[in-house]
Amino acid sequence: MEPRELDEISTAAALSTLIGLLFSAIVGAFLAILVLPYWLPAIGESLRGPAPKAYWYLSRASGLVAYGLLWFSMVLGLMITGRIARLWPGGPTAFDLHQHTALLSLALSLFHALILLGDRYISFTPLRIFLPFASVDYRPFWVGLGQVGFYLLALVGLTFYVRRQIGHTLWRRIHYLSFVVFVLITWHGITSGTDVDRTWVQWLYRIAAGSVGALMIYRGVLLQLFRPINPQVR
Repeated sequence: MEPRELDEISTAAALSTLIGLLFSAIVGAFLAILVLPYWLPAIGESLRGPAPKAYWYLSRASGLVAYGLLWFSMVLGLMITGRIARLWPGGPTAFDLHQHTALLSLALSLFHALILLGDRYISFTPLRIFLPFASVDYRPFWVGLGQVGFYLLALVGLTFYVRRQIGHTLWRRIHYLSFVVFVLITWHGITSGTDVDRTWVQWLYRIAAGSVGALMIYRGVLLQLFRPINPQVR
């Protein structure tokens, strides 16, 4: 999409919506830690025992869903810049979905991290959750990549709300960090995720990385090669 077309599209999700999503992730994580064991006594032993695996399971599940949403957001973003979205589902619709999935991924990533405060096996603390590479008990480097990716995703997400103030050129340059985010989060999942030995998870990473890579090649290489031959192809 051209800068003029982007400027004509209003922000799909209000800032209050983003704040609400992040607040819900925080409240949901702490309710799961503090209240859920008493509301669901059938799983109380798993949640309150010496090794409460339920929190680890919740973190793994939310992390995979957050990754899926990030992948979908990346695909939509590349479809917009590669003009494929004009065929389906349309530029404005694709942009709205691109933004919403990115913000949902951010909120679920926050839940993915905070819910680990209830896990007693690794003993995450707020400092280890939010300070990159501070996870001394569990793969600090690979966990740190995910933490850096989270902060960069937050930065990219916030630029949706200041696009017109900072200008299209700066907004696009910051938005290129999305590729860094995707690489960091992918490596974080592959190297620190405990589900990576499952076949369907391996295929998730392969399809996600392959589709994003293919769209990047299409957008960055093929369109440039054919531009001199057919000026109408952008």
